[in-house]
Amino acid sequence: MISVRLGDLAEAPETAVLRPVTAEWTATNSTMRRLEVTAGPDVEAQCRSLGELPVGSAVVTAAGRLTCEFLIHVVVRSIEQQVTLPGVQRALRNGLRRVAEWGFPTVAMPPLGTGAGNLDAEESAEAMVPILLEYVRTAEHATRIAILVESDYEREAFEGELRRLAGPGEADWNHGSESA
Repeated sequence: MISVRLGDLAEAPETAVLRPVTAEWTATNSTMRRLEVTAGPDVEAQCRSLGELPVGSAVVTAAGRLTCEFLIHVVVRSIEQQVTLPGVQRALRNGLRRVAEWGFPTVAMPPLGTGAGNLDAEESAEAMVPILLEYVRTAEHATRIAILVESDYEREAFEGELRRLAGPGEADWNHGSESA
């Protein structure tokens, strides 16, 4: 099941949060920077100890002071490679591989690749939703995926793409907060 809701990833009750980062482990936008600060310096130190990773990589760490238990860091850009649809799709697929490998029953994520000079919400939704639907349709264990958005614009983009592609029972939208 895939849901779309307004909410703060730092307070997401899901088992894991998928966090987009650069190859150098920097936050991709101000929302991800807030998540990084809330998680705490131990998480940042653990990430940096892994060294620079290629675009499309996905790594699991503890979540530090966040509500969730784990972070799945997905690399969506580097100094040499800006955000692209194929890079976002590769990062999401590898992030979902980590979800399956670790057996996470629930995962939350933001729209990937968005921010100033990057993808808009519609492009992010078009890149992500088909991959998410394929995952929930073929996963060996049930996983509830929550796309947490910060604006009605992002919510409408993801709900629209889900309406266009999802079958009955594959998607749910919740216009409230993430506690619902």
